[in-house]
Amino acid sequence: PHEFQYSDARSWRAYMGMRVMNSVSNAAATRQIRRIVLHSQYDQFTSDYDIALLELSAPVFFNELVQPVCVPAPSHAFTFGTSCFVTGWGVLNTVLKHMIHTMAKDEKNATVSIISHNTCNKMYDDAVTPRMLCAGNIPGGVDACQGDSGGPLVCLERGRRWFLAGIVSWGEGCARQNRPGVYTRVIKFTDWIHQQTKDSLYWS
Repeated sequence: PHEFQYSDARSWRAYMGMRVMNSVSNAAATRQIRRIVLHSQYDQFTSDYDIALLELSAPVFFNELVQPVCVPAPSHAFTFGTSCFVTGWGVLNTVLKHMIHTMAKDEKNATVSIISHNTCNKMYDDAVTPRMLCAGNIPGGVDACQGDSGGPLVCLERGRRWFLAGIVSWGEGCARQNRPGVYTRVIKFTDWIHQQTKDSLYWS
């Protein structure tokens, strides 16, 4: 929740179905934010418990551009090596002879692989807690970046359904070798999500 820690819900808007920044199509939807729920154990120094929920001011209707993603059960296992997708409007990272950073106007997606907890912790000197998930390419080249924080890491699983595996949280630089992206591990917060939304949603 580091983006929302000191902000008022009224200062935020949720945009759904947008492919190009600042360009709203007929299929897109915009909602005000009624309430922001921060996790009470969030640690701004370690980025542990880095998760927040936003309650929209009104329901959203699904169409070809606006679709839900499944919240995984606590027992859901995302296999190491699984290719997943991270999206956002953050800084693009391109390696030519040197690193070039440009602001992305179109929403971008990158294919990254789930990395084992032990492997990632060795690269980050044990800074990765059990509530974190690592994904990326160990040689570098593809990653989430600044401005992508809070964005989804989604994986296409059995039954051709998309599951939310992680939420962009932190990392060192962008797409650097041996520095994969670190995400909030959603399966550790499934019960918390249900608890916080039980008065707003019906869970079957």
